[in-house]
Amino acid sequence: MQGLNLTDSSPSRLIFQKACFIGIGHTSFQVWSSPSLPQNQKKHKRVSYGCNGRGKIKALALNQITSNKVKVKATITVQPTVDTEDLFSPTLFLELASASLDPKTGLEKKTITNYAHKTHLSTEVQYLAEFEVPNDFGEIGAILIENEHHREMFIQDVVLDGFLTGPVNFNCQSWIQPKSLDPVKRVFFANQSYLPSETPEGVKRLREEELQHLRGNGQDERQSHERIYDYDVYNDLGDPDQDCQLQRPVLGGSQHPYPRRCRTGRPRCHKDVLSEQRSSSSNYVPRDERFSEVKQVAYTGKKLYTLMHVIIPWLRSKFEDPENIEFPEFSAIDDLFDEGLRMPPLDDHELISKIVRFIKDNEGQVLRFEPPTPMAKDRFFWLRDEEFGRQTLAGLNPCCIQLVTEWPLKSKLDPSIYGPAESKITTELVEQALRGSHTVAEAIEQKRLFILDYHDLLLPLVEEVRKLEGTTLYGSRALFFLTNKNTLKPLAIELTRPPMDGKPQWKEVYTPSLHSTGFWLWRLAKLHVLAHDSGYHQLVSHWLRTHCATEPYIIAANRQLSAMHPIYRLLNPHFRYTMEINALSRQGLINAGGTIENCFTPGKHSILLSSIAYDKQWQFDLQALPNDLINRGLAIKDPNAPHGLRLTIEDYPYANDGLVLWDALKEWFTEYVNHYYPEPNMVESDTELQAWWEEIRTVGHGDKKDEPWWPVLKTNEDLIEIVTTIAWTASGHHAAVNFGQYAFAGYFPNRPTIARTNMPLEDRSKTNQEWKLFMEKPETTMLKCFPTLIQALTVLVVLEILSTHSPDEQYIGQMAEPAWMEDPKIKPAFEKFKGKLQLLEGLVGERNVDESRMNRHGAGMLPYEFLKPTSGPGVTGQGVPYSISI
Repeated sequence: MQGLNLTDSSPSRLIFQKACFIGIGHTSFQVWSSPSLPQNQKKHKRVSYGCNGRGKIKALALNQITSNKVKVKATITVQPTVDTEDLFSPTLFLELASASLDPKTGLEKKTITNYAHKTHLSTEVQYLAEFEVPNDFGEIGAILIENEHHREMFIQDVVLDGFLTGPVNFNCQSWIQPKSLDPVKRVFFANQSYLPSETPEGVKRLREEELQHLRGNGQDERQSHERIYDYDVYNDLGDPDQDCQLQRPVLGGSQHPYPRRCRTGRPRCHKDVLSEQRSSSSNYVPRDERFSEVKQVAYTGKKLYTLMHVIIPWLRSKFEDPENIEFPEFSAIDDLFDEGLRMPPLDDHELISKIVRFIKDNEGQVLRFEPPTPMAKDRFFWLRDEEFGRQTLAGLNPCCIQLVTEWPLKSKLDPSIYGPAESKITTELVEQALRGSHTVAEAIEQKRLFILDYHDLLLPLVEEVRKLEGTTLYGSRALFFLTNKNTLKPLAIELTRPPMDGKPQWKEVYTPSLHSTGFWLWRLAKLHVLAHDSGYHQLVSHWLRTHCATEPYIIAANRQLSAMHPIYRLLNPHFRYTMEINALSRQGLINAGGTIENCFTPGKHSILLSSIAYDKQWQFDLQALPNDLINRGLAIKDPNAPHGLRLTIEDYPYANDGLVLWDALKEWFTEYVNHYYPEPNMVESDTELQAWWEEIRTVGHGDKKDEPWWPVLKTNEDLIEIVTTIAWTASGHHAAVNFGQYAFAGYFPNRPTIARTNMPLEDRSKTNQEWKLFMEKPETTMLKCFPTLIQALTVLVVLEILSTHSPDEQYIGQMAEPAWMEDPKIKPAFEKFKGKLQLLEGLVGERNVDESRMNRHGAGMLPYEFLKPTSGPGVTGQGVPYSISI
């Protein structure tokens, strides 16, 4: 439109000769002016064209240009709702704010206002308003909306049609409260992204005031309709006012370091002033962070409610000692999937699930679970040592196996407290297991010894955990050997009990054996290690590293990055639903007396374990996949290798697929960041960005603010690494440790969540009855160590919920932010990113049928698909959402 001056007061005539479409979604017009037309005849109609979200050209509006004003139509699309109270007041009050200041006064231009009225279009509900915008008003930088209704409304988007340059789009995706509830007008910025220093003068104040509003004042109890983002410690997991046994330590602070959660501002408990009262209904999260209605139904499906309020009470009424109902034989475990459990009559709507089914018969109803995929393929998969080793690389917790670099193995704990530090896994024992193929020195030099090491992390908790009824604990190590086929062969398991109750340290090493006694002891030792790995997976690899660590990133982003900031728009898809799922977890999963405490080995000390792991192990820089692999000895830097890394184990499905996803993310973010920060020092001078990173380090993860490993945010490269790490954590890492939960842990003998009894060899002289039972019926000893019936049912239902994709899931690369699609430089970069993910989709399939990849291909073996980008709804064992959405 160069050469066109609509503010020129001289008589002119606009002649549209030809519309020239440049690229996708861009329109240019050839326009000439003529002074010959009299002022009173200067009215002409024009057609403006644009591109819809599917790339089809459509006419947007036929508008009339007057001498001084342009007629503009505003279309507001809202989420359909029904509320009879509002039938006679269907209006929204709109204000258009100019992006520029008044050149005469240097002040903001007066907004243009009007009311929008409701209209119905098929399945959408829209509100329409018309404005007359002066030609000298300038670009529209923001729109303010006031809700005249008596109910909240979800605004999807606003489109302003009528400008010669095309429509102005506002992607809102937000709830607006009635003005009677929230008198502050909501402001939405156009889809054009701006760094703080580039913000149009006319909307600078709005940008700053919106951030101030989102931060709140740090006071008062938060209400469900609010949009306030603030921090607090985890002081709401216990419930001492209900029962002193439900008191729990505060997580967050020097004593128990922890990330911060969203502040709710509830009153303190009467019996513990350090703890916050628990909510009887729900935990506050900012209104826009809550689940959609579709997601809410998919998340609960009333399954958990039915389990806790119908099935468990019925079981407790049926048995004399309900909390300790054991499986009498292995066939009883299989019956949960084959025959089912006969239940009292229930309404059909009380349980909606493809995994947990009620089947009616002549005698009532039967509760039956769908067999997890590995069990359906091979009922004995869990027995094989090869599968034990394989799952450390391609199972539910593939991010804990590490290379052995020091020998002999030795604890770093204080021997005066925990006993001798030397491991009983000796050189002689390992070389005997290797049968002369390698010495220990050769195996270490060739990078063939690997370990799952929970010894030092768990040992300090053993004494306290053993005071609890129905559980036990050891410090544990499991040693593996890398074969020539790139598979891990288990060599030895060491279990350790520290000095306690006047007894010295006890430790024992177990190895695979063909003799019946050694064979069953090895099975029991594996059971304990798997229970430890299950607890670490759920509390650290899953909860701490993804859910818990990510919440401060979200809070800081909303407090410090404007909605028009390009980095906010880049990361926002990776934050969807996370705060809501975390709040729900605090209500019923990680809370005192919740599912984790009742069903996992550490019991009431479960969440404390995640605090210890955060204190001793968590580093932001090690959340990046390449750094994590290098730190665990699973890769070394090699510029000539794919992804710049040479893997220690070539067939490592989590790393193989994960690095493809990591590289795709990093390439996409590199193009995005370099586009918005084209000059040196722009990252360092971005005030909002620096405030965001500072707040993450010093507040959200403030207990680790002085650690030297925090990245410094000065250059584009720094920013790219930071945002890629955050996005990988929320997408790839979470998908890898979450969506296989029902598959691998649904049949709990494969991954028991709890070990309830000690090894029969421990203090053998005083446990003759246990040893006698083991020698006579080793299967019974194992069944007594397994979870109880109630624990198994609870875990089955919870894991099914956590493994389920909702129908409104947003998979990585499938959905683009509207702002990305409107930028001619960003759109092709995103399309390239999407194409890389489509290649990964096919690559996963190719790798799973490659017979040389024995960790993901074999008879009856579950292929590795957890990092396959897309999925349908339900429990599929594949699909990578943008965010931690479940």
